[in-house]
Amino acid sequence: MTRPAPDDPVETRWEGRFITVRQQGTWEYVSRSRGIHAAVILAIDDAADGRHVLLVEQYRVPMGKNCLELPAGLVGDESAGEAVEMAAARELAEETGYRAARWRTVGEFYSSPGMVSESFTLLVATGLAKVGDGGGVAGEDIVVHCVPLAEVAEFVAAKRAEGCGIDVRVAMLLSGGLLAAL
Repeated sequence: MTRPAPDDPVETRWEGRFITVRQQGTWEYVSRSRGIHAAVILAIDDAADGRHVLLVEQYRVPMGKNCLELPAGLVGDESAGEAVEMAAARELAEETGYRAARWRTVGEFYSSPGMVSESFTLLVATGLAKVGDGGGVAGEDIVVHCVPLAEVAEFVAAKRAEGCGIDVRVAMLLSGGLLAAL
């Protein structure tokens, strides 16, 4: 596709509560409604038996199957102007049942820039303490996996063999670059 002209208007083709379909020139894409974006959490637990990462598994309608992901959630979906760190803390507790003592923002990233304008802020959470059951809010049925860092590749391969979809953000755990800096 060619780059649209800077003065080509952006047209909204459809808008729902969470997503909007837009077109600029011949380029069609999806964006988040109301300026909301996501917080993605790389939660590292320093357990007595070594370092672990928290992964979540939940059914995803677009894929038609369970997907293995990092804990994540929308920022500003319920209240405008919500801070990324507040949303991340809320989502970590809701999805995994853990609270973090320390947070570090890694930066902003884009999910699939060829078709989606959505960005997410990646945060590293450490100093974890179990404060609840997790599992998400009503209807999410999230399963929490506490995986030793040294076994992430084998765990992901086993989940893939079971037919579980693997979120692309899990790939950074397989590369080791980000983890080496922790």
